[in-house]
Amino acid sequence: MKYPNPKEDTQPHLFQINVNPEGGVPKRPVPSTRLCVGGVSGDKQNDLRHHGGPSRAVCLFSFELIEALQQEGHPIEPGSTGENLTLSGLRWELLSAGDRLIIGDAILELTSLTPPCHLIKKSFLEGHLERISQKTFPGWSRWYASVAKEGLVHAGDSVTLEPKASSSEDPSF
Repeated sequence: MKYPNPKEDTQPHLFQINVNPEGGVPKRPVPSTRLCVGGVSGDKQNDLRHHGGPSRAVCLFSFELIEALQQEGHPIEPGSTGENLTLSGLRWELLSAGDRLIIGDAILELTSLTPPCHLIKKSFLEGHLERISQKTFPGWSRWYASVAKEGLVHAGDSVTLEPKASSSEDPSF
């Protein structure tokens, strides 16, 4: 399957911020929040074994992938798969662990791909949540990120990608 590409004139930006103060999904939109080392202000994690913590402080997903999944007939919406930040305008399939995203006053570092959880199955036709599994559909997974610099973010903020330096570019190697 071909990956959707953001429109050429679309600048990367924070499409929507999603939280659930009671925990779980879906997460609902808010205009702004603070990203902290311990997580997203206003959002609660019910299962700290699988979610949250410093290396999984923020969950991210692509608006373009959500749109593509909707075109396939999935009843997915921004926030319905538990992502805190729905981002637009990034080449999702090119992201990798160690990449940094500057959003508003905050800096995030991508830490790991996020496996789908059974709690999000309502976002997929016949509950086929494996549709966003990295193992089954590479490039379609959500991402976890740590917060390298705490800060306030607003829906609509620009997103700047700083790719992880490869070892050939790093003079310390």
